[in-house]
Amino acid sequence: MGTLACLLKEMGYKVSGSDQNVYPPMSDFLKEKGISLFTGYDPLNLDHDPDLVIIGNAVTRLNVEAQAILQRGIPYLSMPQAVNKFIAKDKKIILVTGTHGKTTTSSIMAHILFKAGMDPCFMIGGILKDFNSSFRMGSGKYMVIEGDEYDTAFFDKGPKFMHYDPEITIMTGIEFDHADIFTDIDHIKTVFSTFVKKIEKESHIIAFDNNDNLKEVLADSAASVETYGLQAQWSFSNHVQQNLKTFFDVQGPDKTISIETNMVGEHNLFNCLACIAAANKIGISDKNLIKALKTFSGIKRRQEIRGIKHGITVMDDFAHHPTAVRETIKAVKPFYKEGRVIAVFEPRTNTSMRSFFQDTYPDSFLDADMVCVCEPGIKKNIPLNDKFSTRQLVADIAKRGIEAYYFKNSDAFINFLVPKLRRNDLVLIMSNGGFDNIHINLLEKIE
Repeated sequence: MGTLACLLKEMGYKVSGSDQNVYPPMSDFLKEKGISLFTGYDPLNLDHDPDLVIIGNAVTRLNVEAQAILQRGIPYLSMPQAVNKFIAKDKKIILVTGTHGKTTTSSIMAHILFKAGMDPCFMIGGILKDFNSSFRMGSGKYMVIEGDEYDTAFFDKGPKFMHYDPEITIMTGIEFDHADIFTDIDHIKTVFSTFVKKIEKESHIIAFDNNDNLKEVLADSAASVETYGLQAQWSFSNHVQQNLKTFFDVQGPDKTISIETNMVGEHNLFNCLACIAAANKIGISDKNLIKALKTFSGIKRRQEIRGIKHGITVMDDFAHHPTAVRETIKAVKPFYKEGRVIAVFEPRTNTSMRSFFQDTYPDSFLDADMVCVCEPGIKKNIPLNDKFSTRQLVADIAKRGIEAYYFKNSDAFINFLVPKLRRNDLVLIMSNGGFDNIHINLLEKIE
């Protein structure tokens, strides 16, 4: 919703909204962009008689503002409906979908288009460092959209990505997530299958080849499909990481390209492959590809170094799904061989606060030297028999021979950790929320 508000503001519309459930970095970003915010939900927030209200999926039908909108007959749309109506209607959409890597892949794709002089629009669920923004209004014909499988609004329980008609669709893989709306992996595969059938005549699909769930979904697709992965149509070799840079060769149909990038980790190489395949499809030159990937600065909250103090690095990452946690630790480990990788985890998503991944999470931390798990800073009404146990996670990690600790809150964690830190340590903090501003608080306490 924040990104859409900024786009509409830039187009000349008067925009305001309630900031409840928006964690501090995004609310600060909205205020910087001149978006008027109301604190909390209240029918009084509608007394300025808005011409249109865009209702996000965090808002239920019982929400007091939603009820007032319905009672007063104020026109309303969901976020994807508004994107199509106001922004994407005359654009060729490059849509990025899948369980992992959507934000990073979307951001790389937008950066490639921009560096190629194609003046793209984009709407992405993260802040791109090169633009200091999660959105851009461009005059070019392409728009990059991060396509979420989460539901759209209380009046539309289908996935957001169902609303778009893309020219190119990147599919990064399918795993179980969002346990609050999906019952199991088959449920998720069903919505992706429905999407593929919807777009099969219009869209070219670029799909990750190392994911059996995605292969199953695409098995009967009538769309044109290219694959990327370890043994796919687009693959990589000669992978070298040094000085927080990555060098690798890309093999594609009838071509080989040597790439340098500031991103690290195998998962980010796959994200690059997907974008290289898409760029090749629309005719972007190898020269522009090489230049774009070399200059891409990344996204805030994705392996973002928040500070280095006395040789101790504090890094922020959005990782929360077991696969993302595992791949993030694996990616940064080679660069901190002289110190320890201390993984700090707050399980606060709807899925991670449930027991579905209770037995899966422990193996995600095997590359860490120390693990600190904090109770989530938010509370949700989850039945006791379905509730994730942070204490059990710590015990299970310890059984695997890794030093692991449980904390009731971030203050207890900081007070424990600071005296134990040593030069060359990396403190990798993983959460999808603000985590009580833990990064700054920790840096301030390091002496």
